Amino acid sequence: MTAPFKNVKTGSPAGGSIAPLKNVASLMTLIETLRNRAFGLPGIGVFSGHSGFGKSVAAQYAMNRTGAIYVEVRDYWRPKRLCEALLNELGEMKPRGTLAKMMDDIIYRVGDAPDRALIIDEADKLVDGCMIELIRDIHETTQAPVVLIGEENLPKKLEKHERVHNRVLDFQLANPCDQEDTAALARLLVPDLRLSSDLLEDVRTRTSGRARRIATTLHEIGQHARNNGLTEIDRASYGGRIFTGETPIRHRSGGRS
Repeated sequence: MTAPFKNVKTGSPAGGSIAPLKNVASLMTLIETLRNRAFGLPGIGVFSGHSGFGKSVAAQYAMNRTGAIYVEVRDYWRPKRLCEALLNELGEMKPRGTLAKMMDDIIYRVGDAPDRALIIDEADKLVDGCMIELIRDIHETTQAPVVLIGEENLPKKLEKHERVHNRVLDFQLANPCDQEDTAALARLLVPDLRLSSDLLEDVRTRTSGRARRIATTLHEIGQHARNNGLTEIDRASYGGRIFTGETPIRHRSGGRS
């Protein structure tokens, strides 16, 4: 997902800085747990949750803060393309050679900085594409911390890969935004607009607490306020859209569609 809260390439904020959501803190804590684990403990962590909870935003923030290696897996990737992407992130812009040679190169480079976490976003696709064992090999050989980020059913998928599942030190669930998270997003995305607590709670409830939908709705509220010359707004006075994720339906009128 594209981060709606921060330009992660330049670090320039959108209206301030990245929103201090609780899922960001949870992921940062997971990474520190893996980095500071006792000798002999496995070093894979899993951060999973429903789409729209802000997992990718948290991952990109963690990458910027910790210098982690970050790769977002694509649906069409196969093992060699995964290795090429990892080598790109490790500084090799034109990877060449067989899959085995590239894996050796990855292990050598990751092993040079074993405290540097490897964050794999959309890790479900590693499992579905029969690539998850490559990541286990990297972890086993280097002992570098590895964070697998994916959808709600990622932990269940990993159960079918016992050698990977047994090396997971901690499973963390991304959670929907609560009232504090929603207010933090509002301060970031519409800083010049005063929103009532009842409107924010309505937005949070109707979006099911999904950060992406909340951010999109806040943008809509900001547009509504600018178009109507408002500096504050509450639930009763807001007649615009709230992005619930429901498919729009064309209503019949006068007996015709």
